[in-house]
Amino acid sequence: MRLPLIAPQDLTREQASLYDNMRKGITSNFNDFIAVREDGALMGPWNPWLHEPGIGKAIWDLTLAMTANAKLPDNVRQIAILVVGASYNAAYEIYAHIAVAEREGMSAERLATLVADVKPADLSKEESIAYDMAYALSRGGTLPEPVYRLAIHTFGQHGTNELIYLVGLYALVSVTLNGFNVPVPERE
Repeated sequence: MRLPLIAPQDLTREQASLYDNMRKGITSNFNDFIAVREDGALMGPWNPWLHEPGIGKAIWDLTLAMTANAKLPDNVRQIAILVVGASYNAAYEIYAHIAVAEREGMSAERLATLVADVKPADLSKEESIAYDMAYALSRGGTLPEPVYRLAIHTFGQHGTNELIYLVGLYALVSVTLNGFNVPVPERE
């Protein structure tokens, strides 16, 4: 880990405000995995965001907006997030979203295939399109027109936009995690 975790008593005023907001959001939305150390220090991508609260707040606000305005089914969202995490080999992102997907009933076989950066054979039509979009976007370049048109036909413009923004957000999260070498907590 390249940035030390910041215990709550060591936060600056600007960091403390962001910490309070993130801690509240973590408690209500991200409780399937370990994100807070015993002393209250935030782990995962939240710690690097606290180190740069001006930037961290903007990323956190985007995360909250993506969560609050989600229209796509969560299984579709989790497929896309895991594809991005696997593409970037972002260990904490994979760890966290495996936990979320497990809670939602995703099979161990499907999870293993996804994080091996391979398309599972048992995806629904919607999940398959989410996989294809996330896979193509994570490799760079323009999203191929047939994939885009299929997404528009399946999810509509708003859903397609959401999926593109979701891939972008989790690419940012992955780069944050990898850049700062954020470790994965031990699983219980």
